[in-house]
Amino acid sequence: MGQTAWVDQTSQPAAPSSPTQAHPSAADPVAGRGRRTPLSLLQPIPADRRPRRFAQLIVGLVLYGSTMALMVRSVLGLDPWDVFHFGIALHVPLSLGTVIVIASVLVLLLWIPLRQRPGIGTIANALIIGVTTDAVLSLVPPTSSLWLRIPYLVIGIVGNALAGALYIGAGLGPGPRDGLMTGIVARGIGSIRLVRTSIEVTVLVIGWVLGGTVGLGTVLYAVGIGPLLHVLLPVFRLRAPGEAPAVPAPPAPRPRRRRRNRSS
Repeated sequence: MGQTAWVDQTSQPAAPSSPTQAHPSAADPVAGRGRRTPLSLLQPIPADRRPRRFAQLIVGLVLYGSTMALMVRSVLGLDPWDVFHFGIALHVPLSLGTVIVIASVLVLLLWIPLRQRPGIGTIANALIIGVTTDAVLSLVPPTSSLWLRIPYLVIGIVGNALAGALYIGAGLGPGPRDGLMTGIVARGIGSIRLVRTSIEVTVLVIGWVLGGTVGLGTVLYAVGIGPLLHVLLPVFRLRAPGEAPAVPAPPAPRPRRRRRNRSS
């Protein structure tokens, strides 16, 4: 983060009492050269409503991992990234949650050439979702009953959207995969729609080839997640002090047709 630990960025530093304090490089030749600490490599934490932000982040990530596990137990199809994770997990001696964590870390490494700065929420995302997925999978056994699998799928999709709205709305940093998308777009490589579609189609195809679960749930997730997030995200988004809510632009007026005067 940009500030030291939990210090508010808006606080004013005390006036230097000596020339050495005013110019640290005079006493320490290494000081003042822009050294970076691990905390300075993260996005700054917003100064307002920090307990609410962290609570919302944790609840959202735990809910995300839980609903992901329910979609796995439905055996009716997963979202593209989880098709990829599940396909890999079929071929390595690792649990699904461990694969998710490793994949998240590898995706974060791709942020480096894109010059993306993760937030504390990004790091939590990479660790908590996979661990929660494994925990819930150990508690919810597989079932062949369609009357259980369909509710698992519905709860999984709707709960996943709610979870995304919670952790994104906390404003503590995007998930590793979302940050990869926005980082590529920020480098001028295509639009958000093109980049996101290209990434998700790629991981979906790879996961399907590896044996990942593709089905009705995959289609329903692709169709439903956008509208659900559109409704839920404004409810849980924590705006900075003084930030006005986004107002959609009014539709452009239709041009009026000129009537031609017919001469008799």
